[in-house]
Amino acid sequence: MSRHVAIVTDSTAYLPPRTMERHGITAVPLTVVLGDQALEEGTEISTRSLAQALQKRRPVTTSRPSPELFAETYRRVAASGASGIVSLHLSAELSGTYDAAVLAAREAPVPVRVVDTRMVAMALGFCALAAAGTTEAGGTVDEAVAAAEKRAGGTSAFFYVDTLDYLRRGGRIGAAQALLGSALAVKPLLQLQDGRIELLEKVRTASKAIARLEEIVAERAGGADVDVAVHHLAAPERASALADRLRTRVSGLADLHVSEVGAVIGAHTGPGLLGVVVSPR
Repeated sequence: MSRHVAIVTDSTAYLPPRTMERHGITAVPLTVVLGDQALEEGTEISTRSLAQALQKRRPVTTSRPSPELFAETYRRVAASGASGIVSLHLSAELSGTYDAAVLAAREAPVPVRVVDTRMVAMALGFCALAAAGTTEAGGTVDEAVAAAEKRAGGTSAFFYVDTLDYLRRGGRIGAAQALLGSALAVKPLLQLQDGRIELLEKVRTASKAIARLEEIVAERAGGADVDVAVHHLAAPERASALADRLRTRVSGLADLHVSEVGAVIGAHTGPGLLGVVVSPR
């Protein structure tokens, strides 16, 4: 059994299963609570079921993984031969997942470094891939953490939502910001800033908002060797069209990922979400 540094993340990284398997990345699932049912993201609830529930205005909430689930994961990963673990998670401003991981790390059988990446979705996923690339090359825990933090420092995430209501209900954006968007009947563009969701710009129509999103991404992508991820919820045509345009506009494009977000992020953004992550290598 070879000793190695293992990478753990959570289900909101939205990495493709084959990619996680290829790089040996383990994802701990968050939970979506639909009515009186607690369902694991990625295995027990589909994004279609979530979108239908939101459209019917059924109560939907989310919860972090338990420290016990993290502890079980760390034990399993250690038993597979890991000499150390780098555990990378979504912003602590958005979830208690980081705190649960920290509690579990204290009792882990091997050293665990828990990192609040202050990212989410593929912004988190790219950090996990950077750390995995470092460990695959024989890097230490410290080197993998440094690679993830460097990737996070250069990564930006922008997104469009049809309404701020879902973010307001979940407490992920201030009531004043949500009211401003509703009162002016504008379409909001948001960004991930210091681990929080902040209102970036207010645009009058959906088509103008998406065009502006494309402009912002093209400007931010700038130089060579940049990875881009386009996310959506229940808007595949909109996401595909944006991805096609970005392929021609981003000259230094390395990889372009197009995927639907999972139920946890979808519960807080609602159907119609269109997000883009820009991550220089």
